[in-house]
Amino acid sequence: MRYKHIEKAGIEISTLSVGTWAIGGENYGMVDEKDSIEAIREMIDNGVTVVDTAPVYGDGRSEKIVGKALKDGYREKIYLATKFGVACNPAGGDLIRRAGYDAIINDCESSMRRIGTDLIDIYIMHWPDVNTPIEETMSAVNDLKKQGKIRFAGVSNFTKDMLEDAQTYGSIEFVQPPYSMVNESAKELLLFCESQGIGTMTYGSLGSGILTGTIRKKPQFDKDDYRLTFYDVYSEPKFTKIMELLKCMEQIAEIHDRPVAQVAINWSTQKKYVSTAICGVRNKEEAKENCSAFDWMLTDEEVRVLDSVLQRLAL
Repeated sequence: MRYKHIEKAGIEISTLSVGTWAIGGENYGMVDEKDSIEAIREMIDNGVTVVDTAPVYGDGRSEKIVGKALKDGYREKIYLATKFGVACNPAGGDLIRRAGYDAIINDCESSMRRIGTDLIDIYIMHWPDVNTPIEETMSAVNDLKKQGKIRFAGVSNFTKDMLEDAQTYGSIEFVQPPYSMVNESAKELLLFCESQGIGTMTYGSLGSGILTGTIRKKPQFDKDDYRLTFYDVYSEPKFTKIMELLKCMEQIAEIHDRPVAQVAINWSTQKKYVSTAICGVRNKEEAKENCSAFDWMLTDEEVRVLDSVLQRLAL
C-alpha cells in the first residue's frame, strides 16, 4: 500500500479507500453481508486506512455493515468517513437534502449509533443544500468538532466556489468529488485542493465497474440501478469511446501481467492531486485484487500514453 500526507489534517492516509455504496444493497446489484464484511476487513488487512460510508447507502444498511466489519479491533486501524445532509424521503421518491443545524446534529448521532462508534474521523456534507445557508451548516460542523464527535470536516460534490464559501465559516480538511479516467470534470478543483493542503477523496474510481475491463457490451441492469441512473458511462457515444480506451489499458495490463482494473487504480492514485481513490468491493477476491495494484506502478511513458488517449477521446 502507498500513503499520502494530508497537510491540513496532519495525518497520513492510504491512497486507496474502501467504498461502501454498493453494500447498502439498494439498486446496485446483488450483495451479501458476510462477503461485504470480509471484503472490508481484507482491504484493511492489506493496509487500507480509510473506510467511507453514508447513511443513505441502503437507508442505513451500509453504515450498519461497516459497524460490524469494524469490530474486533478493526475500528482502531482506520479513519472512518461518513456523511450528512441527504436523507431518504419518508414519503418515497427522491432523496432530500437537509443541512440545517438540528438535522446535522441528529444525523451525526444516528450514524454513530448505527456504526457503533463515538467518533467519526471525517464527516462529509454529501451534497450542497441550496435551501440552507452554509453558515448554519458549518456552525453545526464546528460544534461537532468542539464536542469531540468528529475530527475533520469534508464536502462532497461541491464546486471550488462552494468550497471557498464554506471555508469562510470553518475549516474543511477533505473534499470528495467524482474522478476517474472516464470523468475528469473535477480536475481543477483537485488541483486547487492540492495547493491548499486539503485532502482529496475521489469516488467513482472504476467508473461504475466499466474500468475493470470485464464489461464489453452494454449490461442489462435493472432500470433503477444506480450504475445506470447516476453514471453516464453506459450511454452513447461515451460507451463506445470507453471500449476504445480499454484496448489501450489492456495492452498496458498485459505488459505488467495485471488486471485492467489495476491500471485504472494506478492512473488515479499516481496523480499528485488525488490523496485517496475510493473503490467499492463486494468480496475478498475483489479486495485483494484492488490492493495488489500497489505492488507495481505505471511508468511515466504509460501515463503519458493513457493521458494522450483520453485527450483524443474527450470523454
